[in-house]
Amino acid sequence: MQDAFDPGRRRFLAAVMGTGVGLAMFGHSGCSSDAGRETAGEGLNALRRASTWINSPPLSTGGLRGKVVVVNVCTYTCINWLRSLPYVRAWERKYRGSGLIVVAVHTPEFPFEHDVDNVRHALSAMDVVYPVAVDNDYAVWKGLDNNYWPATYVFDAQGQLRHQHFGEGEYEGIEREIQQLLADNGARDLDRTLLRVEGRGIEAPADWTTLGTPETYLGSARSERFAGGTAANGRPAFTVPEQLRLNEWALDGAWRIGSQAVTLGGTTGRIVMRFHARDVHLVMAPATRGTAMPFRVRLDGQPPGAAHGGDVDQQGNGTLAEQRLYQLIRQSNPIADRTVEITFLAKNAEALAFTFG
Repeated sequence: MQDAFDPGRRRFLAAVMGTGVGLAMFGHSGCSSDAGRETAGEGLNALRRASTWINSPPLSTGGLRGKVVVVNVCTYTCINWLRSLPYVRAWERKYRGSGLIVVAVHTPEFPFEHDVDNVRHALSAMDVVYPVAVDNDYAVWKGLDNNYWPATYVFDAQGQLRHQHFGEGEYEGIEREIQQLLADNGARDLDRTLLRVEGRGIEAPADWTTLGTPETYLGSARSERFAGGTAANGRPAFTVPEQLRLNEWALDGAWRIGSQAVTLGGTTGRIVMRFHARDVHLVMAPATRGTAMPFRVRLDGQPPGAAHGGDVDQQGNGTLAEQRLYQLIRQSNPIADRTVEITFLAKNAEALAFTFG
């Protein structure tokens, strides 16, 4: 598997409701509309750099003239984008008849996100019906001078940038800006009631008050807190230490550690992590698209029961059949330090990154 283009730094910025815990914990600077920036690079002209389009013929600046445009930069495995997606979908549905066009820019992080069939399938399953600019070469990303997943840019009917936000949150502020720009553009009978959106399943908001474990990459290029040996390219057999400290992870079995992913070289192997969060997600994939393999999840050594995520049953059984983000655990309060184990039962399973919520 080819390594993904590395834009230098992945920025996941969370809006922590009523607390600074998350920002302090994960080292992210708070960000709302980033008022210090007056432009988004080339603005809507950057869309001409898309490699292909989904749900639409190619859109141009001229073709968008006279419309209020929301450009939403995403990648389909990003948990932060997934948790913001219910709002973007709702804006598009509510305001499309008033002159709003929403354009997703899909800029891939992981190698399999370059596969347009994967992108088309994933976004269709997420009910993304509006235009998608596929940005496999990072050309639109660079044209927008962007550094974030997700990023939201709001342009007026003349194509001028009027608002921008990076990360999750500020949904009311973005919607108010959309309403004002639509009104300025002559929209009539505009419903000014702000949308009340409830994300479900993997799209549900994080529990920021209990989130104590940061996103954790498994490939050697960005690996941190690895307790099962040296995270470097190679083919060693790993053993899980007797004890893991909070936020450490380890491998058990014959794994190949590449720059982007760890790949199981034997017929069975485990990934173990000590975490503190309501939700546990893992970006993973069969090495060859179209194959399927079973996996099993344990929470503190036991089947997860009622704490199972959307991609496993109460016994912890799941099937790795797609290249995407899987929800393994969603537990109820009280939240405590716990250990999650994922056992893969077939060769060539790949795991790329844990995320939490």
